[in-house]
This record gives sequence, C-alpha cells and structure tokens, in this order.
Amino acid sequence: MLRPCSFPIALLCCTTVLAGCATGSGAKAAKVIPQPPTAVLPPAPAAPALPDPAVALMAESDQHFTTGQQELTLGHLERARSEFNRSLDLLLESPDGARADARRREHFDRLVDRISVLEQGALAKGDGFTETRTEPASIDALLAIETFDTAKPALATAERVEADLETTTHDIPIPTNDRVLRYVELFQGRLREFLTDGLSRGTQYLPMIQETFRAEGLPLDLAYIPLIESAFKPSALSRAQARGVWQFMRGTALENGLKADWYLDERADVEKATQAAAKYLKTLHRMFEDWHLAMASYNGGPGRVKRALTRSQKNDFWQLSATTRYLPRETRDYVPMILAAVIIAKNPAQYGFDIAPMVLPVTESVTAPPALDLRRVAEWAGVPVDEIQKLNPEFRRWTTPVKTGAYSIRVPQGTADRVREGLASAAPGQLNAMQWHTVKQGETIAAIAKKLRVNRTDLAEANYLKVNSRIKVGTRLIIPRMPSSALLARASSADLENAAAATVAEILAETTALPEPAPARIYRVRAGDTLSAISRKTGASVAQLKSWNKMRGTRLNVGDRLIVQPPTAKNANQ
Repeated sequence: MLRPCSFPIALLCCTTVLAGCATGSGAKAAKVIPQPPTAVLPPAPAAPALPDPAVALMAESDQHFTTGQQELTLGHLERARSEFNRSLDLLLESPDGARADARRREHFDRLVDRISVLEQGALAKGDGFTETRTEPASIDALLAIETFDTAKPALATAERVEADLETTTHDIPIPTNDRVLRYVELFQGRLREFLTDGLSRGTQYLPMIQETFRAEGLPLDLAYIPLIESAFKPSALSRAQARGVWQFMRGTALENGLKADWYLDERADVEKATQAAAKYLKTLHRMFEDWHLAMASYNGGPGRVKRALTRSQKNDFWQLSATTRYLPRETRDYVPMILAAVIIAKNPAQYGFDIAPMVLPVTESVTAPPALDLRRVAEWAGVPVDEIQKLNPEFRRWTTPVKTGAYSIRVPQGTADRVREGLASAAPGQLNAMQWHTVKQGETIAAIAKKLRVNRTDLAEANYLKVNSRIKVGTRLIIPRMPSSALLARASSADLENAAAATVAEILAETTALPEPAPARIYRVRAGDTLSAISRKTGASVAQLKSWNKMRGTRLNVGDRLIVQPPTAKNANQ
C-alpha cells in the first residue's frame, strides 16, 4: 500500500525528501549532475588615456637641457649650446608655440632662466682668456718648516744613512751631518705623505729628466731637485711667482731660452723647462765650481751667494751656512733638504717608503693655428677640457696665442685624427670668438680698459704691449673678454656665426701685427759700474733698472746680471 510523503522540513531540503519518496515508491532515482560555478569576468580595462602632448614636449625639452648641462660640465661649449638651443626650439617650433598655456609658458621661462644662469657661470669659470688653474708650490711650505737645529738626529738614522751611502751610487757629495740627517728624519715622519706623493708623481718625468742630464753631462742626483721645488707638479706656482716643476722665475726662464708671456708659459712644459734647467745648472756650476754652492744659488740667486762668499771669505757652503750672518734661513735649509730627499729617493724601500709609480699619459701632437679655443679641441677629441689642460699646462689661457705661428697641442692617443678633422672642417668663426677695439684719437691703454671694463694689465699683455705703451690711432687691440652671446645664448646665433667668422678670419689674417717678443737684454756688472753709469750705457733710467731688477738700494756686485731691457714686442710703440 502506498503511503503519501510528508514534508516535515523546509523547502531547502525538498530535493532530498522527494528523492526519498521516489525511492519509497519504487521509482528510479534521478542522477544529479553538479554544475561548475559561473566564472566572474573582470571589468573590461579602461581605454588608455591619450598622452598629453604638452607634457611629452616638455619632457623632451628637459632631456636636451640635461644633455646640455653634461656637455657644459665637460667644457664642450658648442655641443652644450646646441643642446640648449634644441631644448628651446622644441617649444618655440611647436604648433601652439612656447606660450600656448600656463604650464608651457612657465616651463619655457624657467628654462630660459636656467640657461642664462649656466651661461654666466661658464663665463665666470673661463671665457677663453681666464688664466688656467695653478697649484701652490711645495717649496714655500717646506722652507717655512723649522727643523730645530738643537735637536740631535737619532743614532739609528745616522747608521742607516751611512750604510746606504756605502752601497748606493751618488754623483754629488752627500755629507752625513746633522742638518742632512734631520731632514731624513723629517721626511720619514710628518713629511712622509708629501715625499711619497712627490716620488710617485716623479716617476712620470724622471726618465726624461735623467736622460736630458746624462746628455748634458750633469749629475743625475740633480734630477730630484723638482721633488722639493714642486713635488713634480707642472702647474705649481710659488708665492714669488716661480712656476713649473723647476720653479723658474720669469727672468731666469727667459735667460735660459723659455717663452713666458700672457698666453704661453713654457716654464710649465716639463720637457722644455728641463732643458732650460740643465743649461742653468751648468752655468751655476761654472760660476761656483761646487755643486752645493750651485744648488744654494739655484734657490737664493747667484748674486746673493756671491755676496755671501765675498763677505765671509769662505768658499764652502757648510761653513758659509753654519751662521745666520750670510745667507737667509731658506737658502741655508734648501741644500740639506735636497740632499736628504736624494738619499731617500735613490733607495726609498730602505727608509720604509712604498712608491706606487704613476704612468705618464700616452699622447699625440696636433699642430694648431693661433686663437684656437682649447675647449673646441676637447670637444673634437671627445674628452673633458680639464684633460686637455692637464696635457698642455704651458697654455695659460683657454686659447692658443693670437700671434702668427703654429702651436703644438698634446691630445690623448687615438684622438689626433678627430681633432685634425675638426680643424679642417671648422669655419673660422667656430675656432674662437673674440672682440676687437680700434684705437681712437687720444685713447690710452688705461682709458680703453676703463671704458671696456677689463683689467688694463690684461689688455696690454694680451696685445704684447706694456701698460704705459703709446698706441697709434687705428691700431686694433684684442679685448681679453669673450662676448657672452658667443657661448650659449640662442637669440642671434645665425648673426653671431657670421660676425664671429669675420672677426676670427681677421685674427688669422692680421696677427702679423703682433710679432715675436724681443728677449730681455742682460748686462753683467763690471768693476767700477754704478747704476748711473749703466743707465747712461743702456738708455734705461735708474728707476727702471731698480724696478726691473727688484732692487731696494743701489749697491752692485761685480758679476751681477741686470735686466736693462725687459722682453717686449719688437715693433711696440713705447
């Protein structure tokens, strides 16, 4: 008998109940197939927003500006100007212009301001006529050190030095007195770092110096004089204005065949200065016939040493310098300091020094014309301008001299062909940009300098003149200042190129008006000479003789060398 099904549970269970009823009734059970869950699709992505053309334009403009900054840091002025111009041109040449909306207008104005600031900074750093950087000469600091003569060197120092001298060959006499030994100890102590750095730097130049001295028949120990004079720094400049590794005063440099003017100073050319040093040292040795006295005169001057010998009636440096009466302390200390440096330099390991050699950069030479901006050379070579300056420390300015001639420039190996190609393809206006002034009636060097706001000494020397030189009406003078528009300003670049091309073409065509300076005339004092007598013989006034020779009084000594006509342009109007 069939029983009706009941529904004692909620509707949620009716499927189960019905299945039970069916079973109870004998009907076949239905198969339940589970259904997979319905997939939930993510929302469709929004259509990509179209890029803002103004933002993209400003970003591209900024990229050119950043590249220009990097080129300017390397001293590549033409490339910097090109990038800065491009950063502005992108905005100016856009369909809506540089001031289409507030954002673009603000970006453009800020960009112009930033470029202007960089331009002024570039001019302040170096306008082509600014003098290149120098370093303090070590000799000033070393000779200022007191060695306390009462301090007795350690016995161990004396024994070590004496043992070293027995096995190490020297070609100048080296005594082991207390004054030399004190400096050996000083170099091993608080001056250790100085000597280590100097010896490391000297490894670049010592082979060349020793080869030059060997050829001239000079003692090779003298090759270490620059260790004390300059720590082998070509750009070293002393408080007395001595320059280069050999620390030549300008007058002595000119006497020994070096050029030294407003543009070029061969005292900083290590090879040429070494040749001049060999010549000068041979002269001093012929004069004194003693290397210690020759070294003392290298520092204090031959006139001073001669006077000291005359007053003291002595002919030995150590006797002469044993008292404070005859020589200044700097000269008395100079010779033992050099000898102590030679002792250590010949055998540094013996004294606890570990010298890491420096390698001289391998270079090539390029012949350059007058008035060539060294920053263009750096740009063509693809190196920072600082590297070109380090390779050519004899150039005092960022330009080769403007007078007629060919100038050799050292560039890194592998770059000479690129520089030559740059020179060959560059228009005259791309070599440099200079300003000229044509002298008018009544104008003087001082008046022109004041009018143009430049230093009158620079104005005179840039034109191979003196400050008090008379200048003829119509004379064209180089103004030692580069026009600011020639560097980075965009506004009149086309006009600028035309003007610069004409200007520099005139430089190259007319620099024959700036002849080679005549060398200084030197007069050697004879018995019975007075300043008045020398003035009558040479035509120079007594005041000029005292000024040119930095004399306070009128006393002369036989054998003194006096400048009776300083170097000057042969055709300069005095």
